[in-house]
Amino acid sequence: METIKLKTIATLSMMLLCGVVYAQVKSDYDKDTDFTQYKTYNFEGWQKDSDQQLNDFDKKRILEALKSEFEKRGMTVTDGDADAAVALYLVLDKKQSTTAYTDYMGGMGYGPRWGWGMGAGMGTSTTTYSENDYTEGTLVVDMYDGESKKLIWQGVLTTIVKDKPEKREKTIPKNVAKLMSKYPVPESK
Repeated sequence: METIKLKTIATLSMMLLCGVVYAQVKSDYDKDTDFTQYKTYNFEGWQKDSDQQLNDFDKKRILEALKSEFEKRGMTVTDGDADAAVALYLVLDKKQSTTAYTDYMGGMGYGPRWGWGMGAGMGTSTTTYSENDYTEGTLVVDMYDGESKKLIWQGVLTTIVKDKPEKREKTIPKNVAKLMSKYPVPESK
């Protein structure tokens, strides 16, 4: 009985942890490019006005987090000509998840206690469904060579958008750092 309780607690803990740290990151880059040559960059803006889905606070959080991560890699932002150009694209999708939980109650001999019982009896089960609405956000960061204008790096971050601003204040920089961990130049120590 104790083993079943421990397994149940472990399973629930893993499910909760997976829900908290969900952020999927993908990255691709031009393998022939020497990324250490890029010391300056400028923001080309948000593609297709995708920033219209964000409030000004979240736009600032994203830009500041990216600026901080590029600085950790020896790059500085400039308004004029730069070694690289960074363009951003954002998609927010409303989604819904459905979960089901079935509670089985057996007849005589089956139930919350272990041991021997008589017959199987008639069992009942109850299934409970719950639907949860959430928003999934995808941020695409494209980096282009400043001279040739060719795409040299792309990072894609997909995560669940937190409803509370105080949560986004912490999760946006954390998720951008996770995205930038895939950038070809590591943080300088």
